[in-house]
Amino acid sequence: MAPVKVFGPAMSTNVARVLVCLEEVGAEYEVVNIDFQAKEHKSPEHLARNPFGQIPAFQDGDVVLFESRAISKYVLRKYKSPDPDHDLLREGNNLREAAMVDVWTEVEAHQYNPALSPVVYECLINPAMCGAPTNQKVVEESLEKLRKVLDVYEARLSKTKYLAGDFLSFADLNHFPYTFYFMATPHAPLFDSYPHVKAWWESLMARPSMKKLGATMAAGAKA
Repeated sequence: MAPVKVFGPAMSTNVARVLVCLEEVGAEYEVVNIDFQAKEHKSPEHLARNPFGQIPAFQDGDVVLFESRAISKYVLRKYKSPDPDHDLLREGNNLREAAMVDVWTEVEAHQYNPALSPVVYECLINPAMCGAPTNQKVVEESLEKLRKVLDVYEARLSKTKYLAGDFLSFADLNHFPYTFYFMATPHAPLFDSYPHVKAWWESLMARPSMKKLGATMAAGAKA
């Protein structure tokens, strides 16, 4: 069986979201780089994969997908473990657990990421890619929002090991890419004020999948 293909630079946050799921399920995959400077993401070939000209795109035989969270769920469903305790979507017979995975997946998308990602863009991405100075006003406003979100996370993780319960799930994996880069900003010590959140993050970063991808992302950021 041919490996699935993920189109986009491995250091991209949205590409990394897909890759961490592929690593967790042990799937064979190929990363096909997309050169943004050459505007390959706007080429007819790539637009046929992702009509919005963004990354990632994904191909599994005649199945072509875009949107990283949708791709990730496809991966986790295709390579679903027969052991329900290792089902990262919890889509077996336990509706409560599946619902909690959905809840915290939505929280990441609509609460956590909108608060944290602007800090990553202002401190790392915009200066590196555009030569733009950091907008401290945006950073401070985002950190204020993030503190409120982390208050909720701290309360939750004081009761459960992971976000959806005492089991690793897609909800946790979703947090990897942007949090990894946030930890490379001057504001990483913010997590020290949230011991349960910090312990949760450290447990995620101890996973082989995240160690492997983190090394790739760090090397790419320095290149």
